Parts: sequence; C-alpha cells; structure tokens
Amino acid sequence: MNKLWLSQQHHGLHTFREFQQRLYEACKDEPDQQGLYRLLNTVVDNYVDTFDEEPLPVAVADHAYQRLLDLVAEIDFNASAEQRLATINRVATSDLLH
Repeated sequence: MNKLWLSQQHHGLHTFREFQQRLYEACKDEPDQQGLYRLLNTVVDNYVDTFDEEPLPVAVADHAYQRLLDLVAEIDFNASAEQRLATINRVATSDLLH
C-alpha cells in the first residue's frame, strides 16, 4: 500500500475510488494483507456509497479524507501480531463520517 500516494491526493470521491482500486490490486500483490485491505475497502465503500450521485460538502470530504489518512498511517506491517490485530480491529470499526 502506498501511503505517500494517498497523502498527495485531493479529498474528492475520485481519490477514494482510486484508493479502492489500489486496495484491490494490493490484495493480489500482497495476499498476506488481504484481510486488512478488504476491511479498508469496506470502510471506503461505505463512504463512497453514501455520497455517490449526491452533493459532497467540503467539510465532510475534508474530515473523511483526514480519517482515512489517519487510519492508513496507523498501519505498520512490521508490528507485532498483537499490534496488527489491534489495527485490524480499529479499521473494522471505523467510519469515515464520524
């Protein structure tokens, strides 16, 4: 997963959709991380579905983008199994809108 790419993007829905595509590709390239990537995809998908074809207020987009950046920044693939599980649980319970 390329954290740098995400941090250089705009907060619009296009970025979230592109991130989903990158997660899909990462599942194939990094099968050991597939569970985490699928959870991240679900979190992003819930957000995208909420605003698909709807107006997206700038403040909401900014907040969701920052939440996603924070979630991704917390991921450490070299962390202990306990820390990685805690990260997976945080991702699983995340909502980009809250």
